[in-house]
Amino acid sequence: LPGHTETDKLQTNRDTVFFRDGVRRVDFVLSYVDDKDGEKKQERRKEFEANLEKAGLELETEDKSESKDQITYFLKIHAPWDILATYAEVLKIKVPFKESDIPHGQDVPLEWLSHPLRLPEHIMRPQPDYFTYPFNKQKTDFFLISDKDTFFPPSTRSRIVFYILGRCPYYNEGRKDREKTGIKRLLSNGTYAAAFPLHDCRYWKRARNAECESERYNLYKNWARFLCFYKEQPLNLIRKYYGEKIGIYFAWLGFYTEMLFFAALMGVICFTYGLLSYDDNVSSKEICDPDIGGSIVMCPLCDKKCPFWKLNSTCLSSWQSHLFDNEGTVFFAIFMGIWVTLFLELWKRRQARLEYEWDLVDFEEEQLQLQMRPEFEIQCTNRRLNKITQEMEPYLPVTTKCARFCLSAATVIFWISLIVACIIGVIAYRLAVHAAFASIIKDPMRQIQLVGRFITPQLATSATASCINFVIIMILNFFYERVAIWITDMEIPKTHLEYENKLTVKMYLFQFVNYYSSCFYVAFFKGKFVGYPGDYTYMFGNRSRLRNEECDPGGCLIELTTQLVIVMTGKQMCGNIQEALLPVMRNWWSGRKGRHHPENHYSRWEQDHVLQNFSQLGLFYEYLEMVVQFGFITLFVASFPLAPLLALFNNILEIRVDAWKFTTSSFRRPRGLQGPRTSAPWLEGSSTAVAVLSVVTNAFIMAFTSDMIPRMVYLYAYSNGSNMIGYVNNSLSVYNISHIPERSMPEEHEDWLDNTTTTCRYRDYRYPPGHQREYTHTMHFWHILAAKMFIIIMEHVVFMVKFFVAWLIPDVPSDVKARIKRERYLVQEHLHNYEVERLKMQLS
Repeated sequence: LPGHTETDKLQTNRDTVFFRDGVRRVDFVLSYVDDKDGEKKQERRKEFEANLEKAGLELETEDKSESKDQITYFLKIHAPWDILATYAEVLKIKVPFKESDIPHGQDVPLEWLSHPLRLPEHIMRPQPDYFTYPFNKQKTDFFLISDKDTFFPPSTRSRIVFYILGRCPYYNEGRKDREKTGIKRLLSNGTYAAAFPLHDCRYWKRARNAECESERYNLYKNWARFLCFYKEQPLNLIRKYYGEKIGIYFAWLGFYTEMLFFAALMGVICFTYGLLSYDDNVSSKEICDPDIGGSIVMCPLCDKKCPFWKLNSTCLSSWQSHLFDNEGTVFFAIFMGIWVTLFLELWKRRQARLEYEWDLVDFEEEQLQLQMRPEFEIQCTNRRLNKITQEMEPYLPVTTKCARFCLSAATVIFWISLIVACIIGVIAYRLAVHAAFASIIKDPMRQIQLVGRFITPQLATSATASCINFVIIMILNFFYERVAIWITDMEIPKTHLEYENKLTVKMYLFQFVNYYSSCFYVAFFKGKFVGYPGDYTYMFGNRSRLRNEECDPGGCLIELTTQLVIVMTGKQMCGNIQEALLPVMRNWWSGRKGRHHPENHYSRWEQDHVLQNFSQLGLFYEYLEMVVQFGFITLFVASFPLAPLLALFNNILEIRVDAWKFTTSSFRRPRGLQGPRTSAPWLEGSSTAVAVLSVVTNAFIMAFTSDMIPRMVYLYAYSNGSNMIGYVNNSLSVYNISHIPERSMPEEHEDWLDNTTTTCRYRDYRYPPGHQREYTHTMHFWHILAAKMFIIIMEHVVFMVKFFVAWLIPDVPSDVKARIKRERYLVQEHLHNYEVERLKMQLS
């Protein structure tokens, strides 16, 4: 029957991106529900939609009876050609006017080796290369327009419509409520529930309509699946579907991961060197030797509870320390200082190339970013005349702004002080629990031989304290995110760009102190202010019984390694569980649910409506996560050369997880986001600051945390045969047990201390008892200190090399400069010829 056929045809088109006529494309969708304030909101919607139609947009409403939940209305919006052309000129959107005659690149030797990593050409380059020029409605025949319906891609169409929605008022013509403007205010007051562009199809199969591009399906098939982890990213298709901001994010993340490969490779080589030189480690052999380390009695590590102990009980930790504290680590620290500079400079070149290819060379900050936030307009009741627009606008008085800023600063200081307090608490835990472990693991020959042999009190304390510190970090991080947003909202920033910058400062400051403070303590404070058996330094003064922590005879570097591994690995695992496992379960359930709804019952706008909204700060958190990781692999990499390898594995997973979230059932399709320089305006500054700080921290780690300098001084200045034999004995000072104060003497020491033992050893360079300068520093100590100062000089040499490399590498490649000049020349030439031809036509 004709009627039945027509009805069936309409039903099969429910999963579509077109109006009911099958011709006009849905460029944007607004959804809303009726509630208690229905009349007031209905009046706003009526005025807003009437003004949208006056602006030239075409609307079509889907009644709530047509939706699955029976309560949601959907307003579909279509922008006709005239509107698109008008606003494309206003927004200075660049469109093609001539096909590019510049080749993509020359054939690379042995290109067949990279063939398995490559994607099909139609995926990598979804459209030909063109020379472009800002659109001009009066010169439409100047541009390459074959079909007006497909000339502007969907991402550009949604960007134009959102621009109109953001400036369309919802007041009557006779009223002058200028603040009642824009879709953002309507979303904030609940008039509309959501505003979003549509995905072009379901991600697991192509669209049934041949006019749909099915780019979402192509992205899922060739990019978002984890089995594609070794493939290159289709950046041009990502940019075409999601916009330049998201395209630049994945380009940056991919480039960062590629550069991590070289850092990880060098880290594995240095770690392998530590393994291969394992048997040549004379110091560890002496510590483990029963005749050497087994005969050396060490002074107690805490008061009363800690016993005297044999040096060979730290045998295992000394071998572990050698894996990371060796000559190769010094080379790796220098290499990473240069690697950081190469990464930052080469990324600038890569970004410049992308800006040229994606027509962002002359891009200016979008006015939408500078538009007032609805929250600013609502909370600021004062009005003053804007000298530029000559209109009354809201403003925040200086006194109010200062008061809010002071409250914000006080809140930041309070929460940072809370971090410091937690670190002090963890240190106190270390000191207290170390005594408990020491009282349990007293003698390796007792029944707990397995534990006592492989876990020293220092290692047990460091491992448990690092785990507790990580739990505290994650708990505080949960609160810090909310505190940073709260105090930023309290300051009432005027624009979205100002809001993001203020939030960035607070979030990064919180993250920096929260994640790195414990590593800074272990690296630069632990074991540095201990004193010696007769004159120990206490954490809370001499009345407290908490002595400052000492380092293991093998050095503090292994404890810094333990701290870094637990915090970095734990953060990445929690992040992966949060970003990978939960979205996968959600996507599985949504996909299963979607597959059980036939296309004729589950419309495209309903499928996208149930997805999460991609907020304006969505990329902010992605960049922040990577910058924190960047700090881990640069600031403390001298203590753990395998950190870049862990980051590499994490980022390979991160790229595909983020791709999965964007492409499948996690996020709605973002509107066309343009402008890479606004994606993370703080990224370059924070990365550069971390890069500079990393040279300082790694130099200080090698000088004051590692045992490399004392070993080298002994090898070249004090050893008899230019070898490390006797280093352990030389690095330990002697103290008379009878001189130990009563409060520091272990309990029941008579039961397990031989009567013939009159002295104990401790880690320092001091004169022995009986010397005229007993217990004062020897010349050996000052020689080592001088050598450590030399490392600081070497740090400045690395700085000079960094700045020289940065100066040597230009930010913009020469071929890109040439292409930009050629494109500008062709634009002028074609415009001149076009105007001449138009003049001839008019004269004729």
